[in-house]
Parts: sequence; C-alpha cells; structure tokens
Amino acid sequence: MLSWRDLELAEPELASAAGELFRVHKHHVLATLRRNGSPRLSGQEVGFSDGELWFGVMGGALRARDLQRDGRFELHTSSTDPPNWTGDAKLAGLAEEITDPEEVRRAMSAQEQVPPGSVHLFRCRLAEVVLTRLGEPADHLVLESWREGRGVLRRERR
Repeated sequence: MLSWRDLELAEPELASAAGELFRVHKHHVLATLRRNGSPRLSGQEVGFSDGELWFGVMGGALRARDLQRDGRFELHTSSTDPPNWTGDAKLAGLAEEITDPEEVRRAMSAQEQVPPGSVHLFRCRLAEVVLTRLGEPADHLVLESWREGRGVLRRERR
C-alpha cells in the first residue's frame, strides 16, 4: 500500500485532483468496520503533512477502536450540490495508528487544529483512489480509479 507521497509520485494528476477535493472542505465521511462487521460512518477531518495523509481521532472514540481492531477504512470527500459540484474523491486502504510520542507531536504540530486531550493518530496507507467529476461537456460523469498494482483506469458514464 502507498503513502500519499508515493501516490503523488506514481500518479501525480490523480493525487493532485483528489488532494484538492479533500482540502476544499474540512469535514469528510470515514467508514470503518464495527466489531460485528457492519459499517460505521463518522465525520472526519484529515490533514496532509510530510508526504502523508493523517487523521486524528479523539481518545476512546468508537471509530478509533474500530481501526485498532481492523485498520481497513474508506474515506469520502464532502460534497456540494450542483451547479457548484466539483467532484468527489474516495480513498480506501489501511489506517496505521502512530503511537510514538515524537512522531505524534511532529505530525500534529503540522495540522491546523490539534484536538484537545487524548488523541489517536492514524497514517493512511492507500490501496484505492476513485475520482468522480463532470466531463466536458457536462453531460456525463468521468470516473478515474487507481488500484495498487493496476494504475489508473478512466471510464465515462452517460
């Protein structure tokens, strides 16, 4: 699985477009797996620093427990309604919890806002990226998807 920097090096256009969609809005939707295997959806802020995609979770939050038990996640950008819609990005992969105090401090100091109190810090390792946008002309959707080992596929849906 790739770090954000690895994705930027392998697929710079896709990484740039997806990263921009994650930077446009502050809040996104994180999917994790509950103990019984059913999905849990949670609001989540993300940050980019040192070539990594990070997210912090308040201490003891259920989504943190989900990720500690099973690191698989999906993350979907916030969306807006047309005509202002600029696209959606989805990421899937493994979230790795960072427990080294120095690494946590370094990563959190680069973020705009550090959650008060205890925090679980996760670094994302990517297995899949999907970008959905309007085509030119705006009468169809363009889907670009990347999977590890496969590269980018582009499809149009009319």
